[in-house]
Amino acid sequence: MAIDSRPALKSDIPSLAKALGRAFYDDPVSMWLLPDDDARTEQLATFFGTSTRVHHLAGGGVEVADDGAAVGAAALWDPPNQWKQSFWSQLRMVPSLFRSFGFRLGQGRMLSDLLDANHPEEPHWYLAVIGSDPSVRGRGFGQAVMQPRLDRCDAELCPAYLESSKFENVPYYERFGFRVIGEINLPNGGPTLWKMWREPQHP
Repeated sequence: MAIDSRPALKSDIPSLAKALGRAFYDDPVSMWLLPDDDARTEQLATFFGTSTRVHHLAGGGVEVADDGAAVGAAALWDPPNQWKQSFWSQLRMVPSLFRSFGFRLGQGRMLSDLLDANHPEEPHWYLAVIGSDPSVRGRGFGQAVMQPRLDRCDAELCPAYLESSKFENVPYYERFGFRVIGEINLPNGGPTLWKMWREPQHP
């Protein structure tokens, strides 16, 4: 069936959260942050569901893709100058963050602070999260949730930014015009993230 890509609705959040939870199960940063293999998928789903509802959805940058079934992929974009969460949205997330991270909450806070400190200041669309359910990988779902926003970036002459947590994904993003501009090395033996920037593309 054809892939349908569209802006997310509030009703999409439960299936979006489950898809991202499965997508990031084997992600190096997720494994570093949430070492319990049995609990990780559900912990991630709780986190992604909450951050989408409290922060990303309001900015109008959440894209989902499906083929008539549940959400197969999602991208959580933040508009220019809106990537940083407000104090109130952070406060609203606290109960869910405790459910997600438990005693690892301090580690999660450290990660968040490190990403903030490395974030570019020039206005841009921020691709905070993109993931495809393992059951649909390789079928173009990732491109389906990324390309519409990149087309808008090009139309508005606005750059885009992301952090890749897997080195093997860097060439994938390079195909869409992103380039590596630096690295973020997580402490305590943590993995590396690659900072990637994309200038608007001209036809």
